[in-house]
Amino acid sequence: MKNIIIFGATGTVGVYTALRLKQNGNNVIAAGKRKSDNGFFGDYDIPYFSVNISNEFNFNVLPQKNIDVVLHFAGAMPARMKGYDPYVYVESIVKGALNVLEYTRKVGAKKIIFTQSISDILYLFGSEYPIPADAEIKFPLTGDHSIYSISKNTAVNLIEHYFYEYGINRFILRLPTIYLYHPNPFYYVDGQKIWMAYRYLINQAICGRDIELWGNPESKKEIVYVKDFAQIAEKCVLSDSSGGVYNVGNGIGISMREQIQGIIDVFCSERKKSKIIYRPELKSSPQFILDISKTKELGYISQFDYKQYLIDFKEEMETEPFRKLWGESKDFIKE
Repeated sequence: MKNIIIFGATGTVGVYTALRLKQNGNNVIAAGKRKSDNGFFGDYDIPYFSVNISNEFNFNVLPQKNIDVVLHFAGAMPARMKGYDPYVYVESIVKGALNVLEYTRKVGAKKIIFTQSISDILYLFGSEYPIPADAEIKFPLTGDHSIYSISKNTAVNLIEHYFYEYGINRFILRLPTIYLYHPNPFYYVDGQKIWMAYRYLINQAICGRDIELWGNPESKKEIVYVKDFAQIAEKCVLSDSSGGVYNVGNGIGISMREQIQGIIDVFCSERKKSKIIYRPELKSSPQFILDISKTKELGYISQFDYKQYLIDFKEEMETEPFRKLWGESKDFIKE
């Protein structure tokens, strides 16, 4: 049993990880920027603290000793930023990471787990070969992910410094899109609100509408379910190694054809099945597969293949188990 604090606990990866770690016998403390979690974590006997990681004085409300592991999943994301403000990235990601690291050092915790953006290896997308975990870290030179990625890379560098300076073991988890059901199917691209692509496809299938497949139907990408992510985070908590950079994935690419056919199989009614409309003249989804050999060394074995993820997703869409924390679909999708 370990004493664990999770920053960003009200977010998508944070809540699943918090519940898994608690279920498996750990003492878990949840911290998030939200003033209130509506009593959600209390239902699981997990204390919740409102903490803005950009403000170093906010950390005073937290326990100041007996913390074994810090999980740092907090910080601004392009997908949740209306408009564009680069200062928010620097404040929440760079300054926030420094504040979390100082808290980690002061309370005597010997391990930090951090979520890194996959933007650092965008330059390797398009390859047929799995991208290694220790690939050179770069950042996109333009676009809404540029300063975001620069800030994430800076946070990784700060964490590496604290590893060598203070002996705080570090586990850097490089995340592609983590798939899960959330009542809000929208996100932001270049500051503009749009449907998340996979949520749009699922909605088309539910309505029995035809689905367009753009570009190369055999273009593949990593599909990682949030419950597999939570397993990887737990493996990092349990590991005795000093850590490093780990790819979060399955090491298996799912083609666009397979993705859409799976969505049709799971979400269409028997009365009305969507048809795939091929549009090879349009731009393909970028292909990438991740090398997870290092992640497997932690003891990770994926529990959800693509179809299993879709089935579990559908069940959570119907039951909305996190409505107390995130709200319901009707709060985001207006008829």
